[in-house]
Amino acid sequence: MDRISQLPDELLLKILALLPSMKDVVDTMLLSKRWQFLWMMVPTIKYNDTLDRYSKHKYGSFSLFVDKSFSKHEAPIIETLLFKLDHISGCGNIQAWMRSADKRCVRELIIQIDTLTFKKPVSLPWSLFSGGCRMLVTLKLTNAVLVDDFTSPISFPSLKTLSLESMKYPSGEFVKKLLSNCHVLENLVVEQCHVDSVNIFTVIVPCLKSLVMKTLNTRVGNDAQGFVIDAPSLEKFNILHSSGFCIFENDMTKVVDANLVVVNWKLWKKLGSIASFKRLYLCVPSSKDVYTARSVFTSLVHLKICTCETEWVNLLMRVLGDSPNLRALKLDQCHPLRSYEPRPCWNPSWNEPSSVPESLLSNLETFEWVTYEGAEEEIEVVAFVFRSAKYLKKAAINIHSKTNDTDKKLEVIKELFSSSRGSPACVLELR
Repeated sequence: MDRISQLPDELLLKILALLPSMKDVVDTMLLSKRWQFLWMMVPTIKYNDTLDRYSKHKYGSFSLFVDKSFSKHEAPIIETLLFKLDHISGCGNIQAWMRSADKRCVRELIIQIDTLTFKKPVSLPWSLFSGGCRMLVTLKLTNAVLVDDFTSPISFPSLKTLSLESMKYPSGEFVKKLLSNCHVLENLVVEQCHVDSVNIFTVIVPCLKSLVMKTLNTRVGNDAQGFVIDAPSLEKFNILHSSGFCIFENDMTKVVDANLVVVNWKLWKKLGSIASFKRLYLCVPSSKDVYTARSVFTSLVHLKICTCETEWVNLLMRVLGDSPNLRALKLDQCHPLRSYEPRPCWNPSWNEPSSVPESLLSNLETFEWVTYEGAEEEIEVVAFVFRSAKYLKKAAINIHSKTNDTDKKLEVIKELFSSSRGSPACVLELR
């Protein structure tokens, strides 16, 4: 410990910032006089209310511990302030804690509420949105209630990252007002729950670069709910949507990385410009209406297709045909199969040389299959890729079997690889 104590304050504060909670940080004051006041300057504050952890602490309770330690903290800048509240004692003074945070220079604020232990919803004070945290760059909220004060404006002049998971809002208009006052927002994460009081979640953020939108399974079946996205500067989006609609109000010509996982595609507006996409992940029920006919993924290099949907083969062939510069292809069963629907059958006409996509003939270099089960259509797809990919350098197949026929499947793949591979230089890796 003496060697550690001889380290400069700057390095010791970084060590303290790595401790799991503020209680652990404060307890270091007992080590020696060198550590007695050091905890007051730590740039990362993590208040984690777990059961009975504070009952024997000298401050007596979690709430009292937060009050005392936060009032004595003297760091000029708080890089991260975390409140993880999972016990009823943790919410009593949250209004006062937020007012105290408003007066400090906080860069990142994280509030996580455990709804299993809180019997009543926890509302966050309006001061959080009305300009107190002007230096706030990152705000992450989970399982809390937002309130509206129509007489005071929302102000987040420095906020670049906003995460709203399982939140409850006053209305859809409040969401619009909140986002429209985040003038430099670049990253947005939204996970909707069935009690959030918002049917149409509207995202109108001109400067937004990264977007994650998720709906929980409890919202399945309501086609009146959905997303409206107007973000012309978007470079990356991840949409996980169980039902309803999603409308893109612009062509999103700057998008490079796109992930789409949807259960019901029928009400979605077709993707606009897709020429900029470099990486694409698709898990959709149909290949027909994903994007406009005659569109081409001219920049697409990496493609991942989920094989859980019944029409994944059709989707794969369509995207391959519209991606002339594809270099990496990955197939994966990311979700459970729909046992009540028949699996697709391979169309023999696709084996004709005239229908072989240009991407396979000229550019594909790597091919990976995760969760390969050896179904009829899977064997045919593997054979098609091996036969058509003239410049394939590496192929990796991960065998997944619920029976004892793994060895047989390995032999089938090896035979397909040796008899029909288009590239003699390709290396096969079986897992």
